[in-house]
Amino acid sequence: MKDPKMLEKKEKLLQLVKGFCEKYLDEEYEQLSCSMVEKLGRKRAVPFMSGKLEVWASGIIHAIGTVNFAFDKSFAPYISVHDICDYFGTAQSTTTQKSKTIRDMFKMSYFGGEFATQSSRRSNPFNDLVSINGFIVPADFLRKKL
Repeated sequence: MKDPKMLEKKEKLLQLVKGFCEKYLDEEYEQLSCSMVEKLGRKRAVPFMSGKLEVWASGIIHAIGTVNFAFDKSFAPYISVHDICDYFGTAQSTTTQKSKTIRDMFKMSYFGGEFATQSSRRSNPFNDLVSINGFIVPADFLRKKL
């Protein structure tokens, strides 16, 4: 049986991340953020049961933004850490620490995994590499006629 207090906190956390994504990001980030909240809620010891929900929300947004280059102005959508901290009323150090905890918890990395955006997956520089007998070569190398 699901704990009603956990369900209430999860719903509040979902509303926080949805609100931020609607204001600053896009629908794909909203889906990824909600997916992360759901995944956190399925853990044996639900992490967001302790601590402020605003800190968890800012950490979730920061973690997903980090692995998808959302803090790089050459990527769209772009946000700054200050946008996150101002919106949730959190300190930058607290937000980045919570983000690191979340990224470690889910083994998040750049260009892949379940929390990567489609554009991040497409721009992965490793997409066009293959391994042949232990050697990594560009896939187009195999297509060239020698």
